[in-house]
Amino acid sequence: MDSEIIPSAIQLSQVMSEATAPAVVLGAVAGFVSILQGRTTAVVDRVRSLNDVADDDGNRAHLKQDIPRLRRRARLLTSAMQLALASGICTALLLFVGFASAFLRFQHVYGAGVLFSIAIVLLGGALFTFRQEVMMGLSEADHYR
Repeated sequence: MDSEIIPSAIQLSQVMSEATAPAVVLGAVAGFVSILQGRTTAVVDRVRSLNDVADDDGNRAHLKQDIPRLRRRARLLTSAMQLALASGICTALLLFVGFASAFLRFQHVYGAGVLFSIAIVLLGGALFTFRQEVMMGLSEADHYR
C-alpha cells in the first residue's frame, strides 16, 4: 500500500525535470521584482526630496513641476510589481501542483499548462508596464537641466 502512495524515483525525476523551466521563471521574477523595487524607491525618494524644496526657493522651486510625472512613474512601477508578483505566485503554484500531483498520482499536464501560460502572460504584462515607465523616464530625462 505504501508503494501506491510514494511516487517512484522515475516519477520524481520527471517532475523535477519539468520543474526546471518554472524554477528559472521564478528566479527571473524575483530578480525583476528587485529591480522594480529599487526603481520605485528611487522615484519615491525623488518625490520626497522635491516636496522638501521650499516654494520660495527661486533656484529650485520649478523642479516641483516634476512631481506629477514621478507619481505616474511610481504608479506604473507599482502595477508592474503587482503583475510580476502575481506571475511569481502562479509559478510557485505551478511548482506545488507538479510535485503534489506526482505524490497523488494525478495528471497535471493541462493544469500546469494553464498555470504556466497565466504566469507568462502576467510577466509579459509586467514587462510591458515596466517598458512604459522606462520610456517615460527616458523621454523626460532632460527635465532636470
